[in-house]
Amino acid sequence: MAVKTNGFVVPEELMKLLLSLASSWGDLIDTNMLKVVHLSGAMTNEVYRISWPTKTDNDTTTRTVLVRIYGEGVELFFNREEEIRTFECISKHGQGPRLLGLFPEGRVEEFIYAKTLSAGDLRDVEVSALIAAKLREFHNLDMPGPKNVVLWNRMRHWLNEAKSLCSFEIAEEFRLDTLEEEILLLEKELSRVDQQVAFCHNDLQYGNIMMNEETRSITLIDYEYASYNPVAFDLANHFCEMAANYHTETPHVLDYSVYPGPEERRRFVHKYLCYAG
Repeated sequence: MAVKTNGFVVPEELMKLLLSLASSWGDLIDTNMLKVVHLSGAMTNEVYRISWPTKTDNDTTTRTVLVRIYGEGVELFFNREEEIRTFECISKHGQGPRLLGLFPEGRVEEFIYAKTLSAGDLRDVEVSALIAAKLREFHNLDMPGPKNVVLWNRMRHWLNEAKSLCSFEIAEEFRLDTLEEEILLLEKELSRVDQQVAFCHNDLQYGNIMMNEETRSITLIDYEYASYNPVAFDLANHFCEMAANYHTETPHVLDYSVYPGPEERRRFVHKYLCYAG
């Protein structure tokens, strides 16, 4: 039976999963005591913090998990099953939250007690250095499966999806017919035999970077687009994300007037290359 709390209807399968997890931890959930908080900033999913009181021998504490409800239509952009396998593997490497359980509409994850970064945080010299070091560590992960570059085929797939979904007028407005040629040109110009290929995050916007304010440790989250790609692409993607602010009325418009200059980019790459952890 579905439960409604704080205006959020907890799906029946999710409620069963929460009860099962609670039981395995020795908790007893009173559904009337569930606290649900919607977390803003997610772009492809709806994310909630769900907590409930637990009793120990001497005190009452709170158990907290993160629940991710999958967005509709996002399978056009990535393969959900592959994303879940990636999530599990990264978790086993100790690089992100643990996967606690799956239900038809989403999943339950370990809740990380850390601050989600803001657009301004990316420009902080100390924070930027921490991100560079964590990114180098992420790129060193040895993930299972093919290690082929997926960037170009993924772009072509998205282009074909866009063509199939939009009208002739919109396709013409956004010059979709010329994008295939541009992708081919970029692939030819940017693919080099000496280019380092590694497991990349591919979505290094500030909302996907968390920092523990006490330990200053960085965690990269949300791996929907993670795959093997040129390392240079991940670095360039992060620089482009410095020109983004997803908490405005036009979150899709990048402000390249604040794109990091040569010195800022050089400093980030230097910290990245110096990290030997």
